[in-house]
Amino acid sequence: MRTAWEEAGWEQLGDGVARRRMAGWDETIGVIAGSAGVMIVDTGATLRDGADLRRTVRGVLGRDVTHVALTHPHFDHVLGTAAFAGVQVFGATGLGDLLRRSKDALRDDAVRHGVDPDAAAEAADLLVAPHHHVHGQLTVDLGDRQVLLANVGPGHTAHDLAVLAPGRHGGREIVFCGDLVEESGEPQAGRDALPQRWPAALDRLLALGGEDALYVPGHGAVVDAAFVRAQREALATRFGVAPAS
Repeated sequence: MRTAWEEAGWEQLGDGVARRRMAGWDETIGVIAGSAGVMIVDTGATLRDGADLRRTVRGVLGRDVTHVALTHPHFDHVLGTAAFAGVQVFGATGLGDLLRRSKDALRDDAVRHGVDPDAAAEAADLLVAPHHHVHGQLTVDLGDRQVLLANVGPGHTAHDLAVLAPGRHGGREIVFCGDLVEESGEPQAGRDALPQRWPAALDRLLALGGEDALYVPGHGAVVDAAFVRAQREALATRFGVAPAS
C-alpha cells in the first residue's frame, strides 16, 4: 500500500522523512517532520517549485514548513526559498553574504541551464538569505526530533551543509548530502568548487552519518556509506589528493 508521501510524488525514507527528485535538474529536496516543526532541505530552482513543495508538504502533513536548510548556493537548490514566507532559514557560515552579493550570477546561471528568464529574475530578486549560520554543528529542535546541521565543507562549494535526521523506532539515520555526493553522474566541480578539499569533506560526512546511515545525494538515488567512500576515493584520484590515512 502506498504511503501518503508516495501518493504525493515523494519517496519515503523513514518515519517522518521523505525526499523528492525534482523534474528538470533532478535536484533532491528533503523533508523532516517532528511533532513541533517541519524542515525542508533545499527549495528548488524557482518560486513556482518552492510553492509546489510547500503545498505538497502541507497536503501530506496538514501543517506548514517551519525551517529551511540550504545545502549549498546553486540555483537549483536555493531559488525557491522565498516561497516559504516566515520560516527560519539555515545555511553554512558565509552563505548569506554570498547569496546577497551574487544574485545576478545566480539568475544568469539559472537562465543558462534553461530556467525561464522572468522566473529566474523574480526568484533572484526575492531570494532569502539564511537567518542562522552554521559554523560547526547546530541542532534544530523539531519537537520529538533533533535534526543536526553540520558545516562539513568546503568541497563542492565553499558553503556545503549536511543535514542529519536521526532514526526513529529502530530506523536508520538519514543524511542529506547536497551535491557533495551525486549518484546520477560524476560529481560536478564548477568554478566555485574546492576540489583539493572535497575528499576531506566526504570524510567528515562519513563521520557524521556512520556506516549504517542512508546517504541522500543532491542528485540521484539514495546510497550507502560504501558508495560515499568510493566516491571519495574517485575524487581524490581525479584531483590528485593524497589517500585518507
